[in-house]
Amino acid sequence: MKAEQRSPAASEPDGSETRADVAELEQALSRLAYLLTRARRNELITAAAGVPLDRAAVVVLRQLAAIGPMRPGELADALDVEAPHITRQVQKLERAGYVRRAADPDDHRAQLIELTSPGEAASSRVAEQARQGIGDALAHWPPDDLHRLAALLHRMLDDFVAHSGADGRPATPAGARPLTTEQETS
Repeated sequence: MKAEQRSPAASEPDGSETRADVAELEQALSRLAYLLTRARRNELITAAAGVPLDRAAVVVLRQLAAIGPMRPGELADALDVEAPHITRQVQKLERAGYVRRAADPDDHRAQLIELTSPGEAASSRVAEQARQGIGDALAHWPPDDLHRLAALLHRMLDDFVAHSGADGRPATPAGARPLTTEQETS
């Protein structure tokens, strides 16, 4: 039985329905993650946007657009990757003219990575292409369903982030909302 067909009143006292719902959700999220992280999808979006970057560089570009200038270490933490990965992606983005390094006004020994005007425009074009694809796929959905889905996804992601911070490490820098899967891979 699909999760949307279950009645809230049909809840089992042993929690079996909740476990089944969680299993359905995990399966749907796995499928969604696969669809959103396919290299071919990124290629189509970046080609349509005129932004010749691979998926990893797009994630960094979009993160900087979402949060603003960051130190490389903060960027690595926000994306939960190792520092050398950020170094490679920043170098790629610098060569493309999408980012630049600037002195951190709070500590002149440190550097911030910030988007250039072409980087901001590139990120906007990628985001618009990603939104266009989502909009096309869900065009037949009623607006209320789209709104409800967006609200529930944000709620779920906030809970995931809060849960992932249980190891004592902040889940995001300075209370910033992390990118969603769609944003990361677009």
